[in-house]
Amino acid sequence: MVQFHEHIISDLLEDPTAGGGGLVILSGGLNLHKLIATLTSLHHPSTGTLLILSSTPSQKHSILSSNPNNPNTTISEITSDLSASQRVSLYASGGVFFITARILIVDLLTRRLGVSGVKGIVVMNAHLLNETCTEVFIVRLVRAGNREMCVWAFSDRPHAMVSGFAKAERVLKSLFLRKLHLWPRFQIYVSEDLERDPPEVVDIRVPMSPYMVGIQKAVIEVMDACLKEMRKTNKVDVEDLTVENGLFKSFDEIVKRQLDPIWHTLGKKTKQLVSDLRTLRKLLEYLVRYDAVTYLKYLDSLRASESFRSVWIFAESSYKIFEYAKKRVYHFGRSNGETLTTPTKGVKSKKRKLDFNNKDKEDSQATNTNGNVVLEEVLEEAPKWKVLREILEEIEAEREKQATSVDECVTESFQDDNGIVLVACKDEHSCVQLEECIKSNPNKVMRGEWEKYLLSKVQLHALPKRNKNKTQNQKHKGFGVLDGVVPTTPSKGVEGSTSIITQEHDALLAAATEISKQAQKGIEIIDDPQNCVTTKGRGKGKSRGKNTRSSRNVSNKKDDENKKEAALINESGPSSANEDKEVENIPANENTTSGASFLKKHVDTSVSDKRIPPVHFYAYESGQKVLDILKPSAIVVYHPDIAFVREIEVYKAENPSIKVKVYFLFYEDSTEVQKFEASIRRENGAFESLIRQKSMMILPVDQVAHGLSRNSASETESPSKLNMVTRKAGGQKEASKETQVIVDMREFMSSLPNVLHQKGMNIIPVTLEVGDYILSPTICVERKSIQDLFTSFASGRLYHQVEMMSRYYQIPVLLIEFSQDKSFSFQSTSEISDDVTPYNIISKISLLALHFPRLRIVWSRSLHATAEIFASLKMNQDEPDEAKATRVGVPSEEGVIEDDVRAENYNTSAVEFLRRLPGVTDSNYRAIMDGCSSLADLALLPLEKLAELMGGQKSAKTLRDFLDAKYPTLL
Repeated sequence: MVQFHEHIISDLLEDPTAGGGGLVILSGGLNLHKLIATLTSLHHPSTGTLLILSSTPSQKHSILSSNPNNPNTTISEITSDLSASQRVSLYASGGVFFITARILIVDLLTRRLGVSGVKGIVVMNAHLLNETCTEVFIVRLVRAGNREMCVWAFSDRPHAMVSGFAKAERVLKSLFLRKLHLWPRFQIYVSEDLERDPPEVVDIRVPMSPYMVGIQKAVIEVMDACLKEMRKTNKVDVEDLTVENGLFKSFDEIVKRQLDPIWHTLGKKTKQLVSDLRTLRKLLEYLVRYDAVTYLKYLDSLRASESFRSVWIFAESSYKIFEYAKKRVYHFGRSNGETLTTPTKGVKSKKRKLDFNNKDKEDSQATNTNGNVVLEEVLEEAPKWKVLREILEEIEAEREKQATSVDECVTESFQDDNGIVLVACKDEHSCVQLEECIKSNPNKVMRGEWEKYLLSKVQLHALPKRNKNKTQNQKHKGFGVLDGVVPTTPSKGVEGSTSIITQEHDALLAAATEISKQAQKGIEIIDDPQNCVTTKGRGKGKSRGKNTRSSRNVSNKKDDENKKEAALINESGPSSANEDKEVENIPANENTTSGASFLKKHVDTSVSDKRIPPVHFYAYESGQKVLDILKPSAIVVYHPDIAFVREIEVYKAENPSIKVKVYFLFYEDSTEVQKFEASIRRENGAFESLIRQKSMMILPVDQVAHGLSRNSASETESPSKLNMVTRKAGGQKEASKETQVIVDMREFMSSLPNVLHQKGMNIIPVTLEVGDYILSPTICVERKSIQDLFTSFASGRLYHQVEMMSRYYQIPVLLIEFSQDKSFSFQSTSEISDDVTPYNIISKISLLALHFPRLRIVWSRSLHATAEIFASLKMNQDEPDEAKATRVGVPSEEGVIEDDVRAENYNTSAVEFLRRLPGVTDSNYRAIMDGCSSLADLALLPLEKLAELMGGQKSAKTLRDFLDAKYPTLL
């Protein structure tokens, strides 16, 4: 345990009575999980229960793995699989538990957990909290009955704590805390611990290939053009619209927070620009993460999905992105040496020639005087691949040299070296592909991705087309690219000549078809996904023979020898070692002029026989803390990440006896470097802002007592409301009446129960079959957010829910709740068409209201507005019955019970038949049901009794005439 962790814990525990804990914000990567594990190890079961809220699965795993072996502080997890009695016994044991906010709030409201038995609450991810979240509801409930309880909140996202207005202060007030503890990387205790014995660092700057530089420049130009268009709208703060901010995901949150309230007033172009900026950020990120073939595949999907509505595709520099991405994978030329596109410079090409003549159909195919289309494979490999191989060979060479040395000092200094090399990547698929590159051959990995790309072309072409133009293909009847043949026509001016784009497309499709035919003949392309986290890789590859410390530049003499990286997310794993044999038996004579197409594979003979050490691959997205488990002596940071860099520093500070050497791989002059440096500046700027906020915060002295009273809302009533009662006994206040609301268990995923509790309502959590909120014996509310409303209409679930409410309650209510920070409208004025269609959301709501006349639709613009509406609806109403509400809609095993409201008491078929009789309306059918026990009794009632029940002589006579009418017969 590092010393600054001890300082943090001592600050939290030195004065537990002052606010009962504190909010800790520290830099990312400073091992927050170890800090939590150490804090829980100090807990003793005799003092009460310690609960850990809002932890992610990866955080749970890290805390459990870091927890010291103390039998008194075993951390368990309380899930929904446990019964209520089991949870009660666990609470009584006084241990440390992971628990979700939804389970805990229900157990607190149902008294399964007494607030006096809670010693403390640890709130993880405090940057996600707000005033209406369930975690704040829990803290307020426990604080009201146990003011000695401690609350410790933690966050390692400082930039998220400065988003919005006074986020840190609002979180402190919500959790009833007064102390804010800031622990940045530049804090004196942290910097002393981490810089006392730092690891040896080798900074390697890898030049990007010319095409990668061109793509990056084009994407930045397009992004800058989109940002200029956004500035013209005058809807977003200009200071936030920079290319540097656009490199981070938080940029989407910044723009969304500013545009959400006026989203309905924006035009289609502005909305599309927001989406385009997200796409362009992914293009920059994927350029340095994924291989050339996968990047081209991603661009193809963008071209197909966004070509009609995107703004960035029509920008001036966007064509360069597609052109350069294509040139990284293949070129087109003609068999006579002419080229269709600009030849590659400085890239060794691998040609896959396709002579698309067919001997069987030579009589019906015209000959092109310029020669047939030739597909040249480039398959540019990622520059980092070769450098990674060289680093591993260099590490192995140094270890062999040290093993042969007889110097005892060297032997002692490396006695803790277990020989493990850790390679850290962004995602799992990068780990899989890098492992395959190291174990086998980068050329084989690229070829496997290329052939899967071609096979996907065949599968895409095999899909049925909606608009086929058959007249164009009649000129070349009997020919087709699926047969490996590209029909060419003699040039007859500009109009008759085949376009270059069409020829390239046909040639690519013909190459894909040839690969498909080979696969069908037994030349298989096998996918072999590997487990990339703990697999040891030992293989052969190319070597550089250079050993440079501190900082070194990698030459860019041959771009085609650079190794390529990472398959796209959800893409299949790397190809197996059998792919090298797939075209060995195919004749490869470049001067052949026969009609049969052939494939020629480039043979790479420059294979190094140098050994590499055992390699373990680690993905940041897995969230696992592997440094303490593997204890590597060499770490290769393939994708730089500021949080992982801090983890390495803490790992070295905790293990000073291990000599750690770290290699950083950066693409020189790339957005990768810019993003890494910007992340450091952004974190430092966030802490500087928090330090200024801390110096100016205004917090109540007794934060715990402030705002806990349920009557706080009534104490702050407006003067107009107070003046309304001045004529009643000289302004005497009426006795406050405790109101209660029955809430369905599933509704605790939302924040509305918290707001209702703040308004002074007593929340009763039960499992409801009908409705979400029961306000009175006659009022049932089904709450729908905007997103849930659309999905409920699409699935038909809303119709069934309204039908059930109308059957069992006199006043069914559909509550449509909008978000407070978004527009209070379904659609913008530009989206409302003149035609009335049944697929429009307004049309669906209108049809629902017509079908259920008793349904009341309530519109609410926020959670607090909903609470006010509920309070208004409950005025002069009886309180709901919990036992009765839980039985509504629940089948009974005992059958029909007198005066019960279960489903069996209602003969739904008979009720529907009654409502369809002449003269029976929605206003009188319930009175008819109360006046007679069955349809048979209804048929025997006299006219006077029917008039009394139906509320009029006319309706009664209509029904009586219908019942007494003779049945027509043919006799």
